Amino acid sequence: MNPNLFSDISRPTLLIDQQRVQRNIQRMAEKALRAGVRLRPHFKTHQSARVGEWFRPFGIEAITVSSLDMAVYFARHGWKDILVAFPLNLRQMTLVRHLSKLIRLGVLVESSAHVEALAGSVEGAVDVWIKVDSGSRRTGLAWDNPSSILELARQVREQPLLNLRGLLTHAGETYKSQSVTEVVQRFQRSNQRMNQVRQFLEQNGIDDLEVSVGDTPGCSLSDDFEGVDEIRPGNFVFYDAQMAQLGACREAEIAAVVACPLVALHPNRGEAVIYGGAVHFSKDAVLENGAAVYGWVVQLNEQGWSARTPGGALVRLSQEHGILRLPAEVFSSLAVGDLIGVIPAHVCLTVSALGVYRTLQGEWIETLVRASAPAEPA
Repeated sequence: MNPNLFSDISRPTLLIDQQRVQRNIQRMAEKALRAGVRLRPHFKTHQSARVGEWFRPFGIEAITVSSLDMAVYFARHGWKDILVAFPLNLRQMTLVRHLSKLIRLGVLVESSAHVEALAGSVEGAVDVWIKVDSGSRRTGLAWDNPSSILELARQVREQPLLNLRGLLTHAGETYKSQSVTEVVQRFQRSNQRMNQVRQFLEQNGIDDLEVSVGDTPGCSLSDDFEGVDEIRPGNFVFYDAQMAQLGACREAEIAAVVACPLVALHPNRGEAVIYGGAVHFSKDAVLENGAAVYGWVVQLNEQGWSARTPGGALVRLSQEHGILRLPAEVFSSLAVGDLIGVIPAHVCLTVSALGVYRTLQGEWIETLVRASAPAEPA
């Protein structure tokens, strides 16, 4: 590592360990290969064309994004098979039409309005995935009302430019699990429900459908992908405190830390103030002893950063301020002006908030946020 890596850091800066990132990618790619499923990683976590290139040596050709603007960004960087894993936004149909002519575009539908808008807008073939709610209760058609899914599938099949690719879900309920066993149970239950829906559709004349599932806890911890054709984890590329607390990763696999300047020390209450608040970390948290924690404290060093400081946590946030709770032995070693590291509770939002990060070798990496992709592709 460059010994001067931290010398010029003057504001909250996201650091990533490239070797850990690439090991995380390799591990997930090898798992998918063993299971015989397609890995279509979700790029919403890293949001970077540079990091996206780190996936290609592992045979990744198809990706997931969370918005049409993100699809434009990655299409401009050579990705030709992109699934937008967010319900179709009818106010962006012009952009859908442009993308459909440039790449193999996948979109989510869950209503007749979606199908009608697509049919009336696209000029090239589009892959259509029906969004199914398999238990997370966020969005999608309910898995236990398969007749509504069948009706929508038939509507899609009536349109010559719409290729009904399959059924898609996100088992978001795994994030609320209390144990590794519960994560795996919820993930597999979700997959079973999706296959029940597929079987119902097959019995009613809608065949040749794929099942696409995606969540980092389930994909990281489960070895059983029976009935699944495609997985779409995203957070695994960096991991974070939420994933470590769930048991989805080891702390040594977390590949991202925010370096923050210490701006004040309050020894009477064992707290330090950092330049690093809600606008840098978001307000996503993990619960420890019933209290919200927004990040875990680590010490920066020549290898990057240490293991988590026992008892060290980011316990309060305002716009720019972050309040750290620190044990006495660590507190006594610090001075105003030092840097300290924080593992974010939820790294996806931290990446989006900061918009740029750098490796332990000092390479700055811009994201979609900084690139400001134009509204339409060229």
